[in-house]
Amino acid sequence: MNRLLPIATFLLIQIVASAQSAYVLRPNRVFDGETVHENWLVRVSGDKIEAVGPANMVSTTNAEIIDLKGTTLMPGLIEGHSHLLLHPYNETSWDDQVLKESRALRVARATVHAQKTLLAGVTTVRDLGTAGADYDDVGLKQAINQGIIIGPRMVVVTRALIATGSYGPKGFSPDITLPQGAEEADGHDALIRAVRTQIGKGADVIKIYADYRWGLMAEARPTFTLDELKLIVETARSSGRGVVAHAGTAEGMRRAILAGCETVEHGDAGTPEIFALMKKNGTALCPTLAAGDAVSQYRGWKKGQEPEPARIGEKRKTFKQALDAGVTICAGGDVGVFSHGDNARELEMMVDYGMKPLDVLRSATSINADVFHLTDRGRIRPGLLADLIAVEGDPSHLIAAVRRVRLVMKGGKSYKQ
Repeated sequence: MNRLLPIATFLLIQIVASAQSAYVLRPNRVFDGETVHENWLVRVSGDKIEAVGPANMVSTTNAEIIDLKGTTLMPGLIEGHSHLLLHPYNETSWDDQVLKESRALRVARATVHAQKTLLAGVTTVRDLGTAGADYDDVGLKQAINQGIIIGPRMVVVTRALIATGSYGPKGFSPDITLPQGAEEADGHDALIRAVRTQIGKGADVIKIYADYRWGLMAEARPTFTLDELKLIVETARSSGRGVVAHAGTAEGMRRAILAGCETVEHGDAGTPEIFALMKKNGTALCPTLAAGDAVSQYRGWKKGQEPEPARIGEKRKTFKQALDAGVTICAGGDVGVFSHGDNARELEMMVDYGMKPLDVLRSATSINADVFHLTDRGRIRPGLLADLIAVEGDPSHLIAAVRRVRLVMKGGKSYKQ
């Protein structure tokens, strides 16, 4: 009898623990990815959302109640354009990161970036290129998924694709062949091979540079031909993957849109005609407002003390044109150009450049989830992943509230509370 007592006690503890494995989150309001609801509860069981709705409709039986008074509960933010293997350019230039920093150093730094990103309320990142670190984003993603390090869920593109001679680092003797920040490939067979190789190594998405500063020229020009871009898209789609395009020029954007790229990153020199084409073809824009803002400050602009540089004024203009055209707007700041964990900077700038706070929240949650084909997250609904954050205040009225993160939950596990 005495020998059976410890076993019975152990089983009782297990039953009680199992019965209390559910959580009921009680904030002031819930933003479900589309709409704000007052006095709602959210019940989490395991790694999924079990129930959501008015307080009298959600059971609290056998659940731990987490009181989140004064907060808004919302889906975890989805960062649409990040580079966890880069750090701010005012610390170390992009060229020096690619050429002088070891990959071991870059990966070690990236583990810290990943943790800062998650604790800032970002539960998923679309990481758009390793910038010379080969396939290390795949390993970083695996380390997070296996619980070795703390970080957000990752959608990775590995090396990204560039046309020969169009990328960097630049400015060195033509007698020297330098490592590139992405994979060079041209023509039918080489492009198919490069796309398939990246997919085989772990790419969830393929990224291409539809334009860039060729050779020693200061201005960007289109890189791949329209036929080459179509081939890349066709090859990626055959494996169920999409293609995203770095494109800042009108012609680079036009080719990317017509080729079937799902998103255009940056879009600095878009025109009303180009944005109308994006709307017609269902191509989304990831504007990366914060990156341009950061680079201008690195170059000497004293924000708030001096007039905006022409580059910033032009970006305001083209962003408004995209909004007026009804283009789908993703939230993505090109984080890595500026500090990881400061992802809210992009959301604040989207409001400053003309979007309503509620629309920005949608972009950073449900819209990004839809555009990136992440059907298991981005909204607060039964059956979806319990990737949830609570922020103090109401970000649907004051977007800066997204900086005041009180709770971070990923897959039903609390990382910040």
